[in-house]
Amino acid sequence: MKNPYRKYFNENALWSKIGGFAKSAGQQVVYAVLLLFYMMKDPGTEVKKKLTIGAALGYFILPVDAVPDLTPILGFTDDLGVLIYALSQISSAITDDIRQKAKMKMHEWFRKVDDNQLMLLESRITGSEGNVL
Repeated sequence: MKNPYRKYFNENALWSKIGGFAKSAGQQVVYAVLLLFYMMKDPGTEVKKKLTIGAALGYFILPVDAVPDLTPILGFTDDLGVLIYALSQISSAITDDIRQKAKMKMHEWFRKVDDNQLMLLESRITGSEGNVL
């Protein structure tokens, strides 16, 4: 299955995008990106899952998408939807170590991490309110 977004993923572009938009994107978007990034770097992640991850992160990095990222309020809603979809497809492979790395990076980047936002994202990934990753 060919995915046009996968070719846009590269680590430097990812860090550049997050560095420029972390606050406006919001903690759920950044946490989702970090979960996917650390899964991509994990040698235990299957190649098929890495293709899904690369496509989602490529879409996030892409400068032109369905809803431009600079659009007030709505700018990252399409990105979050793509990230959540990708995470929901591979959620069973997300390890505690990957979640811990993502949360540690969140604490480096945000003055105050809203744990409720992270839990909300995790519940959206698993499709439930009670069973978080």
